[in-house]
Amino acid sequence: MKKLALIVVLLVGCSRGPMPQRVGEASTAATSPAPPAVGPSSTPSPTAQPAAGIASARATPSPPVGGVYMGRRLAAPMGHQGAAWLDRDGRDTVQKPNHVLDVIGIHEGQKVADFGAGSGYFTIPMAKRVGAAGQVYAVDIQPEMLALLGKKVTAEKLTNVTPVLAKPSEPSLPKGIVDVVLFVDVYHELERPDLTMTQLRDALSPTGRVVWVEYRAEDPKVAIKPEHKTTLVQLRKEAEAVGYTVEKVDESLPEQRIVILAP
Repeated sequence: MKKLALIVVLLVGCSRGPMPQRVGEASTAATSPAPPAVGPSSTPSPTAQPAAGIASARATPSPPVGGVYMGRRLAAPMGHQGAAWLDRDGRDTVQKPNHVLDVIGIHEGQKVADFGAGSGYFTIPMAKRVGAAGQVYAVDIQPEMLALLGKKVTAEKLTNVTPVLAKPSEPSLPKGIVDVVLFVDVYHELERPDLTMTQLRDALSPTGRVVWVEYRAEDPKVAIKPEHKTTLVQLRKEAEAVGYTVEKVDESLPEQRIVILAP
């Protein structure tokens, strides 16, 4: 592919969980700017190095225009004011976090990233799964979300979680060592999915994968606003546009699909 010099402008404006509002619910948009420090007590691994500022030389599709990317309307990210929704009763029944980790194949000793970690709904089971020999990078652009996550990490006495306050200019993940980057109900909220996906390639290990968990737009019974749902056809199109291959599609969740991507 033709080499392009990319200005790294990453907006990971997302928080973990079923951020999409159900039809008729009020939206809570993120408004807080990201300051330079993080609240949680966990500290980054001393061996971690920031991802390269210029992403791998691969062509990218045209950036979003007027809030539309490759024919898809981008959704607004959820603000920290709605964090209680992320830990609501009954979420496990639909989201099945441990089942998702089984499908992905996350195991002890891996280095993984919870991208748009929010209050840590997926971070905690990921940390328990990879164990003391592994590492979880909990990425979010809102310090308030990371502060909530930090309280959970402390309560669970976990020592393998590194909170990452993402910068607008880069994903802030270590280079070349991340085995899995997990987006749960987050990918559709990225403001620049073209750049985010291209830049994440630099953080992946040689066998690393990116995983999207997204609500099915094809299913009329999924009562989520249209911009918070995606079709498999659309996801394939967007993945291929930035040089990823859809390696596996799992439809075992009640309302969502799990899409595993290889760079």
